[in-house]
Amino acid sequence: MAVAARPAYRDANVLRWLTAYTASVAGDVVFFLALSWAATRAGGPSQVGLVVAAGAVPRAVLMLGGGVVADRFGPRRVAVLSDGVRCAVILLAAAALALAPAHLWLLALVALIFGVVDAVFMPAVGALPPRITTADQLARVQGMRGLSIRLSNAVGPLVAGAVLAAGGGEGAFTVAGVLFALSLAALLTVRVTPVAGPPRRDSARGELRDGLRYVRRHRLLAPLVVVIGLSEMCFSGPVATGLVLLADERGWGAVGVGWVASAFSVGATASALLLTVAPRVPRAGAAMAAALLVTAAGAVGLGQAPSLTTAVVFGALTGLTSGFATTLTGALVQTATDPRYLGRVTSVTTLCTLGLAPVLFPAVGVTVELWGAATFFAGCGAICLLAAGLGLAVPVLRRAELPSLRPA
Repeated sequence: MAVAARPAYRDANVLRWLTAYTASVAGDVVFFLALSWAATRAGGPSQVGLVVAAGAVPRAVLMLGGGVVADRFGPRRVAVLSDGVRCAVILLAAAALALAPAHLWLLALVALIFGVVDAVFMPAVGALPPRITTADQLARVQGMRGLSIRLSNAVGPLVAGAVLAAGGGEGAFTVAGVLFALSLAALLTVRVTPVAGPPRRDSARGELRDGLRYVRRHRLLAPLVVVIGLSEMCFSGPVATGLVLLADERGWGAVGVGWVASAFSVGATASALLLTVAPRVPRAGAAMAAALLVTAAGAVGLGQAPSLTTAVVFGALTGLTSGFATTLTGALVQTATDPRYLGRVTSVTTLCTLGLAPVLFPAVGVTVELWGAATFFAGCGAICLLAAGLGLAVPVLRRAELPSLRPA
């Protein structure tokens, strides 16, 4: 009898990559909270946005170039070097804060350098899974990645808050630097499969154009990137702001926000855990579109919820189905992409997630103020419905499959 290949969650190489990824995400959470806290102390609340933007803008602008770097020099090498730079920068910032009071120019400089390096690190670390496991395990790896993000986002703020209270900004920067050092140490132990192919002779600009052309001409990736952009537009940040305004409008208070946000997180965690242990997902493209349809309905229901209990139920449902769709789209991208282009494709999908979501932030408050929170969530549902409709209307997306488990 054929024996199934070792599941990703039992593969030591994948677990080392997951350790590096989890430490990195947790470090990001601690760093950004420490940066905001230090900027508030140095210049007041009005300056926090400027300091954070100093890192966010170059990260978004340079993300596509980071994908080129990852593909040209190899994602593992780029991830290791950029992780090392992040670690050194944050530890130097911690030392500077320990020696003298924080200045806005210093915090903005740290944010700027971190944003530039992050634009290289994110495509590189995201391009590693197909080089550390087999194609049939990529859905599981994406599920494990989802669990990693949820764990880091849950534990990171608690760690940051405790360290900020005990050791101030320099203590929190030190902890972030230690987490990046742990990420670096784990990455150094990850083994990757080399990608065969002719040597690259194009300029960096030529490789960027080649990568964008590859996405545009790919039968599956071109529409899939659009689906990712639409489906992540609301759920990468604006919904969290909408939840606060919804709870305020309905009189649920901060406790209500916490309950609904927690329910969303629990649902997303459940979907990630399910896809981590599931042997396979049949008809992955159709399943993705179906999950987006339910997510659209859940978003509308959340905005119409007459009570906190109902909102919690819809929050859990929306988290479950949106997390399911996100994991499937990530697995489809990684199985469909030629490994030589994976850094650039990852940079495109990451830019869609990080670049489109902020566009909606100013619209959240305006929409809620003029028409109410229900209208905002209905708009999120409509955008998600559009993504689901595209997934069903494009045959290559609707019929997309993930590889079956291969025998050992």
